[in-house]
Amino acid sequence: MDLTIPTQENVIYMVEQIKEKLRMVNVDAMKSEHFDEKHYEDLCYLYEMVMKRDSFSPSEMNAIVAELGSLRK
Repeated sequence: MDLTIPTQENVIYMVEQIKEKLRMVNVDAMKSEHFDEKHYEDLCYLYEMVMKRDSFSPSEMNAIVAELGSLRK
Protein backbone atom coordinates (compact mmCIF):
# COMPACT_ATOMS: atom_id res chain seq x y z
CA MET A 1 0.00 0.00 0.00
CA ASP A 2 1.41 3.36 -1.06
CA LEU A 3 0.42 5.87 1.60
CA THR A 4 1.99 8.74 -0.33
CA ILE A 5 -1.09 8.80 -2.58
CA PRO A 6 -4.09 10.56 -0.96
CA THR A 7 -6.93 8.13 -1.62
CA GLN A 8 -10.01 7.30 0.41
CA GLU A 9 -8.73 3.73 0.70
CA ASN A 10 -5.53 4.99 2.33
CA VAL A 11 -7.51 7.26 4.65
CA ILE A 12 -9.62 4.31 5.79
CA TYR A 13 -6.53 2.17 6.29
CA MET A 14 -4.73 4.78 8.40
CA VAL A 15 -7.76 5.53 10.58
CA GLU A 16 -8.34 1.82 11.21
CA GLN A 17 -4.68 1.27 12.09
CA ILE A 18 -4.68 4.23 14.49
CA LYS A 19 -7.83 2.94 16.21
CA GLU A 20 -6.32 -0.53 16.52
CA LYS A 21 -2.99 0.74 17.85
CA LEU A 22 -4.71 2.95 20.44
CA ARG A 23 -7.14 0.15 21.34
CA MET A 24 -9.95 2.67 21.27
CA VAL A 25 -12.96 1.54 23.24
CA ASN A 26 -15.58 3.59 21.41
CA VAL A 27 -14.52 2.82 17.85
CA ASP A 28 -17.93 3.80 16.47
CA ALA A 29 -17.16 7.41 17.34
CA MET A 30 -14.28 7.36 14.85
CA LYS A 31 -15.66 5.66 11.78
CA SER A 32 -13.30 5.63 8.82
CA GLU A 33 -15.96 7.00 6.50
CA HIS A 34 -16.03 10.22 8.55
CA PHE A 35 -12.64 11.14 7.09
CA ASP A 36 -11.65 12.18 3.59
CA GLU A 37 -8.60 13.25 1.61
CA LYS A 38 -9.02 16.92 2.55
CA HIS A 39 -6.77 16.51 5.62
CA TYR A 40 -4.65 13.72 4.19
CA GLU A 41 -1.26 15.19 5.13
CA ASP A 42 -2.34 15.78 8.74
CA LEU A 43 -3.81 12.29 9.01
CA CYS A 44 -0.67 10.77 7.49
CA TYR A 45 1.52 12.66 9.99
CA LEU A 46 -0.66 11.48 12.89
CA TYR A 47 -0.61 7.91 11.56
CA GLU A 48 3.20 7.88 11.32
CA MET A 49 3.57 9.32 14.81
CA VAL A 50 1.18 6.78 16.34
CA MET A 51 2.78 3.82 14.56
CA LYS A 52 6.27 4.75 15.84
CA ARG A 53 5.27 4.62 19.49
CA ASP A 54 4.72 1.55 21.64
CA SER A 55 2.63 3.18 24.35
CA PHE A 56 0.83 6.41 25.13
CA SER A 57 -0.02 8.26 28.31
CA PRO A 58 -3.69 9.07 28.93
CA SER A 59 -3.10 12.73 28.05
CA GLU A 60 -1.36 11.74 24.80
CA MET A 61 -4.27 9.49 23.89
CA ASN A 62 -6.71 12.33 24.59
CA ALA A 63 -4.67 14.65 22.37
CA ILE A 64 -4.57 12.09 19.54
CA VAL A 65 -8.31 11.48 19.76
CA ALA A 66 -8.93 15.24 19.81
CA GLU A 67 -6.76 15.65 16.72
CA LEU A 68 -8.61 12.83 14.95
CA GLY A 69 -11.86 14.58 15.84
CA SER A 70 -10.65 17.82 14.27
CA LEU A 71 -9.81 15.95 11.03
CA ARG A 72 -13.31 14.54 10.57
CA LYS A 73 -15.56 15.75 7.74
